[in-house]
Amino acid sequence: MTQSRILLVIGGGIAAYKACELVRLIRRNGADVTCVLTDGGAQFVTPMSLAALSGNPVHTSLWDLQSETEIGHIQLSRAADLVVVCPATADLLARMTAGLADDLATTLLLATDKPVLAVPAMNVRMWQHAATQRNIAWLRQSGVEVMRPDEGPMACGEFGPGRLPEPDAIWDRISHLLAAGPAGTVTADPLSGQPDFDEGVQHRPLFGRHILVTAGPTHEPIDPVRYIANRSSGKQGFAIAEAAAAAGARVTLVAGPVTLATPPGVDRIDVESAREMADAVAAALPADAAVMVAAVADWRARDYAADKIKKDGGQLAPLPLAENPDILATLAARPDRPRLVVGFAAETSDVVAHAMAKRVRKGADWIVANDVSGDVMGGADNTVHLIRADGVENWPTLSKADVARRLIEHIGEELAND
Repeated sequence: MTQSRILLVIGGGIAAYKACELVRLIRRNGADVTCVLTDGGAQFVTPMSLAALSGNPVHTSLWDLQSETEIGHIQLSRAADLVVVCPATADLLARMTAGLADDLATTLLLATDKPVLAVPAMNVRMWQHAATQRNIAWLRQSGVEVMRPDEGPMACGEFGPGRLPEPDAIWDRISHLLAAGPAGTVTADPLSGQPDFDEGVQHRPLFGRHILVTAGPTHEPIDPVRYIANRSSGKQGFAIAEAAAAAGARVTLVAGPVTLATPPGVDRIDVESAREMADAVAAALPADAAVMVAAVADWRARDYAADKIKKDGGQLAPLPLAENPDILATLAARPDRPRLVVGFAAETSDVVAHAMAKRVRKGADWIVANDVSGDVMGGADNTVHLIRADGVENWPTLSKADVARRLIEHIGEELAND
C-alpha cells in the first residue's frame, strides 16, 4: 500500500507545540509528514525538533536558494496527498482567504492542487469575530476543510471556543480525508465569485456542498430533574451525517441529547430542547440540503417549575402543555430555504399514507417514512419509504448506515441537477 504523504503547515500560536505530538501521531499511523514552519510558528517550536520527529527536512523560507532553484514551493505543494494547516491562526486564515503569497506557507497553499485541512486555534474573541467567521465561511465554500475548535480554558486566561482540537481528533479528520481520496482543484469563477469545481470531484458528489442534519430526541424540561422525551437514539441521523461527509460535503449536525461519537469530518452542535434546535438550525443556514431526522418533541411543559415537583401524597395536577416550534415546516417556508428539504416521518401505522400527507403539510421536498412500531428506535436496521412528489420508493430492510448511504446518493443526484 502506498504511504500517504502529508504536508503540515505550522502557524504562529501557542498551540503550535501540539504540532509536535501530531507529527508523532501521523508517523505512528504509517504516514509520511513534511513540515513547513512559519516565522510565527518558529517562535514556539524549532525546526530541529520537527525534523527529528518527522524524519524529514523542515522548510521555513520561500527564498531557500537550493530548494527554489528547482521551484521547491511548487514541488512541496503538489507532492503531498493532503495539506494540513495546524494551528491555523486568525491571521493565516485571513491570508488564505485573500489569496496572499508572501511567504512559503501562503505561496504553497495558493499553488496546491491537493485537499487542504485547516485546524483553527486562537483567542475566543478572535474566533467569534465576524471577519474570522466570514473568512472561514469562504474557505469552506472554496473547498477547504475547516475543523471546529474545541471549547475550554485558554492560555490567555479566557474560556470559550478557540482551543486547538486534541491531536487524536485532528488525526481522525486527517485519516478520514485520506480515505475519501483527492477532492480535485477548487477555484473561484472570476465572474460569479463562486467556487468552480473540476472533474476531479465527481467521485465525491457532495464536494463543496453544505448539508445540514438534525438527529436524536429533544428533552423538554418539566422541572430540574424531569423532562418530556422520546426513544430516538440518533443513530440514523448520525449515519446520514457521516455518509454526507464521506461524499465530500461540509456537514453541520445539530444533535439532541445522545451519547454517540461525532462522525469524522462533521461539525456538531449539541442542543437539548426543540427551541434550541430550531435556533441552531436557523443559525446553520445557508445550506444546500437539510435532512431533518431528529424526533423533535411536539409539546413542552407550558410552565417550567424552578424546584422539583413533589407528590405530597396526592395526585399530580394535569401538566399544561405548549406546542413546540415546527422546525421542518418553518425551514421549508423560509425564503432562504435549502435547495432540498428532507423530513423524516416515524409512524406506527399507515406509514406511507401518513408520510405522504406530512410531506404536503410541512412543505418538504421529500419525506423518509419508517415504521417505528418495532425496535427501530435504538436498533441497527431500518425499513424506509422515500416519498417524493413524483411517487414512492419502497426500500428493503437495510442497516442504518446503508439507508444513509443510499439517501445521500439520491441527494447528490438531485443537487447535481442544479
